[in-house]
Amino acid sequence: MDQLENIRESIRAIKSNLLRTVLTGLIISIGIMSLVGILTAVDGMKHSLNQTFSSLGANSFDIRKKFNSGRGNGQSRTEKVYPDITYDQATKYKELMGTKSQVSLSANVSGATVVKSTTDKTNPNINVIAGDEHYLAGQNLNLERGRAFSSYELELGSNVAIIGKEISDKLFPKTDPINQYITFLGRRFKVVGELEKRGSSMGGNGGDRMVLIPLETGRQIPQTNNASLTFNIKTSISRPEELTYVMGEATGVMRNVRQDKLGQEESFEIRRSDSLIQSLNEISGYLKVGGFVIGFITLLGASVGLMNIMMVSVNERTREIGVRKALGATAQQIQQQFLIEAIVICILGGIVGIFLGILMGNGIASLIGEGGFIVPWIWVFVGLTICVLVGVLSGFYPARRASKLDPIESLRYE
Repeated sequence: MDQLENIRESIRAIKSNLLRTVLTGLIISIGIMSLVGILTAVDGMKHSLNQTFSSLGANSFDIRKKFNSGRGNGQSRTEKVYPDITYDQATKYKELMGTKSQVSLSANVSGATVVKSTTDKTNPNINVIAGDEHYLAGQNLNLERGRAFSSYELELGSNVAIIGKEISDKLFPKTDPINQYITFLGRRFKVVGELEKRGSSMGGNGGDRMVLIPLETGRQIPQTNNASLTFNIKTSISRPEELTYVMGEATGVMRNVRQDKLGQEESFEIRRSDSLIQSLNEISGYLKVGGFVIGFITLLGASVGLMNIMMVSVNERTREIGVRKALGATAQQIQQQFLIEAIVICILGGIVGIFLGILMGNGIASLIGEGGFIVPWIWVFVGLTICVLVGVLSGFYPARRASKLDPIESLRYE
């Protein structure tokens, strides 16, 4: 009996026990589905969040006021309060760095704000941001309709606003929001632009729940408890390879502007946009390890089930094995037949499991953020390889046992 005939005999045996083959394949498919599904979900979430972070610009960095840091022991704990970045400091930095890069200034004027039109109002979940002429480009925000602020409006602090898509849909569902009027924080603003829909990212809504007003206008709005605005600075450059150098220069400029003494730590913090991606890659690595361990444990249980099914198959086909040996089949050919059966069952179940795993993984990833449909080819090949290994490991002992059966005793088996 040649190798091709042995394969045909294995496939015939699989077809003759179709129900058992399907049930056994389902055991493997569930294991592969869990493995590929978890790893696909991790890749999908990483891809979606990468797009979100990349949209902030891999060639930019942010300068913000440093948050309070606790110092001292458990009994005597003090807090060092760092001063806010003032408007004069921010504009001075922009003046010094503006020739080498694009500097955008902004300030969070108000959070959890209610925005009203003449007929409706939003939920109290709107952020009011004051920004300069470079804010839209720095944050990678695009206008769907309308226009950006004019230099006249930015200089004089006019009551004009650019609104997010969710605000527009809520307040002006059937009309064009451009040149309409909205009210918030006790002031009336004219809508001059509407932002493109950003969608949800990491549970947030990007610019969809944001009102952007000119920076000078934001400075004129009184703050609660007479608090002053703290300004955020975003610096973008055209050549990403120079980012480290420019960050070093920006640190020196900002220390000078903030009058941080020599040897004293900075009273501000600088963070690269791509540092978020680096942190994400580290977290996703741990998630992949955890997902692989969970999937491996599931596959281990599936392999035990497959081995049990193959042992039952050997017992049921004892007389068949005796007949084949009496007709001249060698022990190696008998062993190969049962190994081929186990591998074919694993591959069939694995293909189904990979398909279901891809669907499940992309479904989970879509709950986190918007992203394209991902086919993780590397995990597809890994899954198929694992199927073959599981088939070999699970089928080896039953196949070995079948090959060792005595043909005379097998023919007498009832």
